[in-house]
Amino acid sequence: MSEEEGLDDWAAAMAEQADAEADEQAGENASDGDDVQVAELDEFGESAPITSEEKKKLDTILDIPVTISMEVGRSHISIRNLLQLNQGSVVELDRVAGEPLDVLVNGTLIAHGEVVVVNDKFGIRLTDVISQIERIKKLR
Repeated sequence: MSEEEGLDDWAAAMAEQADAEADEQAGENASDGDDVQVAELDEFGESAPITSEEKKKLDTILDIPVTISMEVGRSHISIRNLLQLNQGSVVELDRVAGEPLDVLVNGTLIAHGEVVVVNDKFGIRLTDVISQIERIKKLR
């Protein structure tokens, strides 16, 4: 199987899951009856086109590699205990089973998520994205 086919399978599975969740939520909203209110949303206006200089700057930023990692939990142990670890050893983490994973980009927390399996591969579904304001506060 080519990498492109794998990505297509992944995208199809994620779309199917999103449709199922939307149907489930629609069913919940339908049972609410009179409690449903329509939200008024502002229309986005036409923005000025991006100049070639701005596009060049944006392209430079978009090509910067970043490291994304998912953290299940942490543990502090002594070097003595670390050296005693063998195959089958269990290290207790600071998280409870079922608690969301942390999604880190270059060591900075950007979201929380849960593990999903699609076509025998692990992935992560983002459940809560940290706002830009909160991320900036944590940098200080």
